[in-house]
Amino acid sequence: MQTEQLLPFVIEQLEDIKARDIVTLDVRGKASFTDYMVICSGNSTRHVKSIADHLGLEIKKKEISVLGIEGTDIGEWALIDISDVVVHVMTDEIRDLYQLEKLWAVE
Repeated sequence: MQTEQLLPFVIEQLEDIKARDIVTLDVRGKASFTDYMVICSGNSTRHVKSIADHLGLEIKKKEISVLGIEGTDIGEWALIDISDVVVHVMTDEIRDLYQLEKLWAVE
C-alpha cells in the first residue's frame, strides 16, 4: 500500500476506535525515518493500548509490514511504526508533556 493510501487508512482506523485529537504532521525533509507522523490521544492507558492493538491488527490484516509496536505494556504512550507513517498514541498528560506537535512544527 502506497503512503497516499496508507495515511487515510490509518486515520480511518484511529477514528473507528475513537482516538481523539488526531493530528497529521508531514515530516518529509525533516526526518529521515518516516514521511508522516500521526499523533492522537486516548482517554486512558487502557484506551491507548486498545488503539495501538487495533491499529496493529488492522494493518496486519492488510498485509502491511509493521516495523514495530512499542509502549503497549504501560499504555501512556504507544508507538506504531509503519515505515512511511509513524503513529503516536498518548494519554493527554503525556501528550501535553512532550508536545510533539510543537517539536515537529514547521519553522
